[in-house]
Amino acid sequence: MSKATKRKHVTKEVLDEYVLPEENQQIVKVVAGKGNNLHEILTADNRTFLVSMPTRFRKNVWIKRGDFVFIEPIEEGDRVKAEISRILYKDQIKYIKEEGKWPEAFMEITNTEKDQMIPDDMLPPCDSSDEDVGDLVVNANRQKVAVYEESDNETSEEDDDVT
Repeated sequence: MSKATKRKHVTKEVLDEYVLPEENQQIVKVVAGKGNNLHEILTADNRTFLVSMPTRFRKNVWIKRGDFVFIEPIEEGDRVKAEISRILYKDQIKYIKEEGKWPEAFMEITNTEKDQMIPDDMLPPCDSSDEDVGDLVVNANRQKVAVYEESDNETSEEDDDVT
């Protein structure tokens, strides 16, 4: 199988399949990337440890801090205690919540972090006046050029003085 075909199948599997965690799988939150395809995770009972990214996901699918994943425990290894089996996206998390399989410890995290994009105290104050938006937005990448307009009254008076 070529790299492009493999990437296509892995990406389709990650994005389109909606599955529930099995008995040996656990839903965890990614806390940090530690390098060499290792990630530090936080479990529902507030334990942290390292998990590894399987080779089928490497360079095909990326995860970041705050994402949720399924992990399966592995017996070998002291520091690395599990392997990522599935990466969860917004629609898959919603499906798991609807089925009632989402851990209660992560329930409040997903509601507060995902719903509120910009905190209210970071938004600029809003005026309810009817000002033109074009006057408020200034392109900082353009030089400001002064534009002088002459009125018709001044030029006609000057023309009358000449004759």
